[in-house]
Amino acid sequence: MEEPSQIHQNYHSDCEAAINRMVNMEFYASYTYTSMAYYFSRDDVALQGFAHFFKQNSHEEREHAEKFLEFQNKRGGAVVIIQLMNEQVSQYFCLYGDGSFPFTHQKPERDEWGTGLEAMQCALQLEKKVNQALLDLHNIASERGDPHLCDFLESNYLNEQVEAIKNLGDHITNLTKMDAGNNKMAEYLFDKHTLGGQS
Repeated sequence: MEEPSQIHQNYHSDCEAAINRMVNMEFYASYTYTSMAYYFSRDDVALQGFAHFFKQNSHEEREHAEKFLEFQNKRGGAVVIIQLMNEQVSQYFCLYGDGSFPFTHQKPERDEWGTGLEAMQCALQLEKKVNQALLDLHNIASERGDPHLCDFLESNYLNEQVEAIKNLGDHITNLTKMDAGNNKMAEYLFDKHTLGGQS
């Protein structure tokens, strides 16, 4: 059995394990956004504003994962990054052992993302799942008496996550008002003028 880190102090194993799950979830979100970005930059889709938007989101999610990794090291925890491949491995990621963790594979659920509106709706659901996982992690930290982890989450993630959800919701509302799901010109104009896409 490995010796605990010399800097490990008041860091409950449940918090340590939950951080590792969160790291993997953030990497999954980054991977999903990368899939979206390169879908929209394909020559037969050619919506560069959407591509850029999702690529930025991918970088942000990867940065979130890396920040969790840094936190894990600062607290003396063990970093465990797992490739999600099958049902057995996915059980590791259930927050409470009840199958409630939303992801069972590292690969995004699809490769084709449809219209910009459909992709934004998928992104909103993804961000809500990430937000719920952050709130669940905060609850674990509170229950295990870990004020450092609570402060870390409050300072770095919780408000930013709510802002991301609001931003996606606004984009979905505007795309819906424009009937962009059925109107390619409206989708193009949103891409160009709202997301700054290049022709």
